Amino acid sequence: MRNSSWFWSAVALLVACGAAKADEEQSSRLLLKRAVDYYQVQGDTAFAAFSRQGEFIDGEHYVFVVDTQGTMLASGGTSVMLIGRDVTKALEPEVRDGFRQALQGEEGEVRVAEYRWMNAQDQRVERKRVFFQRVGDRIIAVGHYLPRATPQQADRLLDRAVTALEQNPKDSIAAINTLSASFREDDLYVFVVDLQTGRYVAHGYNLRLLGVEFSSIRDPDGKPVGEPILKLMKDRNEGGYDYRWKNPVTNKVEDKYALLRKTGHLLVAVGYYKKSED
Repeated sequence: MRNSSWFWSAVALLVACGAAKADEEQSSRLLLKRAVDYYQVQGDTAFAAFSRQGEFIDGEHYVFVVDTQGTMLASGGTSVMLIGRDVTKALEPEVRDGFRQALQGEEGEVRVAEYRWMNAQDQRVERKRVFFQRVGDRIIAVGHYLPRATPQQADRLLDRAVTALEQNPKDSIAAINTLSASFREDDLYVFVVDLQTGRYVAHGYNLRLLGVEFSSIRDPDGKPVGEPILKLMKDRNEGGYDYRWKNPVTNKVEDKYALLRKTGHLLVAVGYYKKSED
């Protein structure tokens, strides 16, 4: 299998979004078999089905696909935001080591990898498990769907981002733009606006926004978002703002609340998607 040395950690990164329990093994294997069977008939056109909320979502279980070069091709979970991206730059060394011996079988053999990782929801270290199978130069895997990130998670991520930007702004901006796991958590990501230029300098999900004037940003219904946030933060160092935005996990436009904080000439934000009962 060519160029697969990166894969141990790539899989770990992608499934670090899901919590696994021993009694879910059968469901994981069944979903993986269905996905492999479907891919063998449909080929790469199966990616669309894997990436939407439908037949290949089973509770917390979802399907994702990467190629042996490190590119995310499909995902029905939080890693959907990585589709089309080389994920090798956002890998944790300790996770890489945990997968180094995982992918030894021949094509068609179902492999299992395990490691222990902090569950951001309950703040406990739990076992993670992924079942995966190679089909040609595609790796089809089953992960686990995470709950929505909480406001508390968003606040902690904002704290980490602001601290990092204060200590080393250049490297921190680069890390956000290369999807570092330090600045992503479940469906949370960081974005940064330079208040001197009024433009995005970092975005943990949509790199096409880099360099775009923040004041021009509107929600999917055309309602201004960037301009009122800039006005709100003109004379304060922190705040919050309600708006509607596309959730990269559900692919739906949802209510969102941005936690905002200024550090120097940078406006740093982390937004969480609100539950319907909030």
